Amino acid sequence: MSLDPKIIDALSEVSTATITTVLLKKGLRNVWMRGPQPIRAGQKRLIGKAFTLRFVPAREDLATPESWSSPISTRAAIEAMPEGVVTIVDAMGVTDAGIFGDILCARMARRGVAALVTDGVVRDMAGVLGTALPVWCRGAAAPPSVGGLTFVAWQQPIGCGGVAVFPDDVIVVDGDGAVVIPQKMLDDVVAACVEQERQETWIMGEVEAGASLPGLYPPNAENKARYEAWKAGR
Repeated sequence: MSLDPKIIDALSEVSTATITTVLLKKGLRNVWMRGPQPIRAGQKRLIGKAFTLRFVPAREDLATPESWSSPISTRAAIEAMPEGVVTIVDAMGVTDAGIFGDILCARMARRGVAALVTDGVVRDMAGVLGTALPVWCRGAAAPPSVGGLTFVAWQQPIGCGGVAVFPDDVIVVDGDGAVVIPQKMLDDVVAACVEQERQETWIMGEVEAGASLPGLYPPNAENKARYEAWKAGR
């Protein structure tokens, strides 16, 4: 279940902005989740395999406080989360029912979950912040999840923020939000991202030295040759 540390190290130096550009070049336009934002300033970039949870609209016979003790519950799902995963929760964009509060987030932190990402909201925000679990969401709401949602499954394909996420896809989150990298494309995407970040570092140096953008960004043949020479001499 765990990611290769070399992949984590490489993606730790790659912004979600770069990843979306690389995936766009590979034909994938819908990879950035709409809604999830970091709940605290300065949350560092995190990478992990997706562990998915899915809610559907609340149905009164199922969305009850008693359901929290069911074998199919958010509590049971948390106990199935391996260390290092990024938990992605499909809350259908509902913002008037908090999917998790401080106790559930504390348990996730204790289990070594890397981050929680949802297109919904959390509750007990002060307590959630106190757990130190990195969270990307749409804000806070006092009512519990069963006030607006029914939990139905974990480790199934979901939609979060309008993006399809499958278990074991790779998730990268930073200050710009959350991006999914399809598992089968991981190696090619990482290599392309590392190269793009390297090239943009060179371009930024040229801009800071006073160079104009036409022919530089994106680079023309002359500037590509200059970049390759710079790269070879590093």
